[in-house]
Amino acid sequence: MKFINEAEIKNKKILLRVDFNVDLDENGKILSDFRMRAVLPTINYLIENGASKIIVISHLGEPKEREGKLSLRPVAEHLSQLLNKPVLFLADCIGDKIKKEINQAGDAALLFLENLRFYPEEKKNDEQFAKELASLADIYVNDAFGVCHRNNASVSAVTKFLASFGGLLLKKELENLNKVMVSPVKPLVLILGGAKISTKLPLIKNFSGLADKILLGGAIANTFLKANGFGVGRSLVENEMIAEAAQIGSAKTELVLPGDFLVGESTAASKAVVRRLGAVGEGEWILDIGPVSVQMCVDIIQKAKTIIWNGPMGYFENPIFSEGTKEILKAIVGSSAFSVVGGGDTLTVLEESGLLEKISFVSTGGGAMLSYLAQEEMPGLKALN
Repeated sequence: MKFINEAEIKNKKILLRVDFNVDLDENGKILSDFRMRAVLPTINYLIENGASKIIVISHLGEPKEREGKLSLRPVAEHLSQLLNKPVLFLADCIGDKIKKEINQAGDAALLFLENLRFYPEEKKNDEQFAKELASLADIYVNDAFGVCHRNNASVSAVTKFLASFGGLLLKKELENLNKVMVSPVKPLVLILGGAKISTKLPLIKNFSGLADKILLGGAIANTFLKANGFGVGRSLVENEMIAEAAQIGSAKTELVLPGDFLVGESTAASKAVVRRLGAVGEGEWILDIGPVSVQMCVDIIQKAKTIIWNGPMGYFENPIFSEGTKEILKAIVGSSAFSVVGGGDTLTVLEESGLLEKISFVSTGGGAMLSYLAQEEMPGLKALN
């Protein structure tokens, strides 16, 4: 794979694919610009090395049609503020009108096109749509690690029509993720939480035998607990994954499940009760790991040299059930280990805590990080190769 520092970009029009799929409030204000800030080094590199035009493309949300609330206009405006440079927003992403507007823009112009997913052809990896996008520029740069596990036109098919390179963020992502996969410094601890075991089972399988310990929390742990014959009350469980979860195991890797929990009558509960393993009532929900489990995890983290974390330990949206996640975060930040963290909910916890800068590397990809670490095929990376 080649990266932009190996490309001749002077006086070239650059089609820059980014992942600016950010959360917006009802007034169009961006709630977190972490993904946007992560791409700034690539944009600045292109500017400083004489690109004639930088054409930024991204998706936003899952539009069923052309929805005003999913327009990228406010994102373009925010990018202008971050760069302290004018960014020209264009109200479409393909067509003769867009070509004309791009050509009429002055030298060193920074342009931002409308939501790619307003066209269903984007998610279908349609080659004609990709060809239309490619016709806007001389060089394609992929700096959207967060969508490299998607077989989309602007990620995969577009590389058939332009000289293609990875961006500086993509390079950084791969370097840091490879660091925890290829001869990681031991002990290696993998911490997984969140709701769905189905999205993380391939990662658990891939690291069984590589990680020294895998710590499980959240609803993922519930599925494993039920697979091992323990009652979990009304807690969230992926019943269709129980049989597969029961088969997971390796003599080289210890799978660590919580031994006590904070439970409530619902996710909106105003108080928490501590229950030990085997004592969860039929009408109760497991919503966080308990104090004994927290201390067990902290002790393991303190001895680790490499840590990977994806997913909260409990229902952190309710502050009563956020302590397990917060204590795990504090332990990671306080350790001397090389730490890699990713996932949307995990990023939210990091930003709310103000500790984001204390993590060795924070990935911009949630699903993409999981897929890469599980060594699944990544269409965006395959296309660049």
